[in-house]
Amino acid sequence: MDKTYRRHVISVLVENQPGALARIIELFSARGYNIDSLNVGNTEDPTISRLTMVARGDEHTIEQIVKQLRRLIDVLKVRNLTDKKKLDRELLIVRVNVETPEKKQEVKRLVEIFGASIVDVSHDTYTVELTGDEEQIDAFIELVKPLGIREMARTGRVAMVRALQGDTFGLKG
Repeated sequence: MDKTYRRHVISVLVENQPGALARIIELFSARGYNIDSLNVGNTEDPTISRLTMVARGDEHTIEQIVKQLRRLIDVLKVRNLTDKKKLDRELLIVRVNVETPEKKQEVKRLVEIFGASIVDVSHDTYTVELTGDEEQIDAFIELVKPLGIREMARTGRVAMVRALQGDTFGLKG
């Protein structure tokens, strides 16, 4: 049994019903599991939501989480995407101090390098939007920290299996 603790990406298709998310959160809470990241949104079917969560644990713990999720009444499908070929993204919105012309130039340079966008400006801040994988988001944050972060919002991961040889994870796939 592998006792290596690592971050796992779990995707869940669930009926878009009141209380469905609460039941999933309760399952984690009651068993002492922690969710590092949670993202919920509609799918192509408005009656179905996709949850993407990141949880830390060994293989056995994650297997137990997946089995227990599958038992919940509103859950339609559960899949551990950790070792799958997948598209994996986060959104970051960060407000950075730019009180000097040098800081403004530095933020503009980083925005260009990372393929980000400046989405709002004030006299002394730029608000930047960046979409990328977790490592890219982390790297950008580390580079703007010395400039001074005023405020930051991060979505957490969304993930989808790549459409290779029918290896999809939708209701029809």
